[in-house]
Amino acid sequence: MEDKKVIVLEAFKKADKPLRPGDVVKVTGLESEEVSKIIEALKKSGEIFSPKRCFYAPAAPK
Repeated sequence: MEDKKVIVLEAFKKADKPLRPGDVVKVTGLESEEVSKIIEALKKSGEIFSPKRCFYAPAAPK
């Protein structure tokens, strides 16, 4: 899952706007359920945040 986590995080970083999980699925080609789990993990680790409901963006580097 670590490789896929990197793929999802890169998708957020390359986007010039916050993305919805469905957008990430389209960009990465990963399964929807898998993307949802990765987004949860990235939120918990502080690598992404939600600027508004159902949208996610990369967190500012610490």
